[in-house]
Amino acid sequence: MYTPTQQERTLAMLCHIGGLLGIFVPPGNLIVPLVIWMLKKDQSAFINEHGKEAVNFQINLSVWAVISMILIIVIIGLFLLPLLGLAGLVLGIVAGVKAYEGNYYRYPFIIRLVK
Repeated sequence: MYTPTQQERTLAMLCHIGGLLGIFVPPGNLIVPLVIWMLKKDQSAFINEHGKEAVNFQINLSVWAVISMILIIVIIGLFLLPLLGLAGLVLGIVAGVKAYEGNYYRYPFIIRLVK
């Protein structure tokens, strides 16, 4: 069984944790994991898997956030946006910890657009 190096684990973790940058800089949630993944995907299968998963999650989260903003018109969005923020925070941290431990992580409830 392959054990990822410390650098691979750190970069995989940053793919997931980097998505939290979107809280402060909105496109940052997509840019950070995408850049890390694109630069390192051919050098490490571990980073490739975590990078794809993080990018897929951030794409899904962004789409859901836009839909929730539209649904503010009918009040539902007021409840969905905080839930999405909480889900993004908690799941991003869980995935980052799993990556740092050297384990693979699959986000629940997402559509995997990047394969």
